[in-house]
Amino acid sequence: MTYLDNIQKNGKYANPFFGLTGIDVVSTEEGRAVLKMAVRPDMLNGVGWLQGGMLVALADEAMALALYPMLEAAEGIATISESTSFIKGVREGVIVAEGRVVRKGRRVAFCEGEVRIGNAEKTLLSKTTASFAVTACK
Repeated sequence: MTYLDNIQKNGKYANPFFGLTGIDVVSTEEGRAVLKMAVRPDMLNGVGWLQGGMLVALADEAMALALYPMLEAAEGIATISESTSFIKGVREGVIVAEGRVVRKGRRVAFCEGEVRIGNAEKTLLSKTTASFAVTACK
């Protein structure tokens, strides 16, 4: 069973970080993935906002799951670089990340991720761009 198959079948139980943070997989398809996570009090920083690293981590996971369906059976990925712009803070509720593959080459893939509040307004919280090394799995 591949990592993506395991995620689709077992969700947060296939990835310990998903279990720790309560991340749920909404959808995965070639080049696109959507994840959601409830903001909890233990995720807030000292002044009551969701700690920014949680936004980065959620976007990173969404981008990776968007990329996995595009990989060959013998390929894996590792994040090379990532840059996030924080647009608005959040203190509670559910947040939703969408990851998209911009381009997958033989050795490097480029992705974008956005995290929004999971309500009717879909307010943008952060935007992330990342590059991933496409590696050979053994």
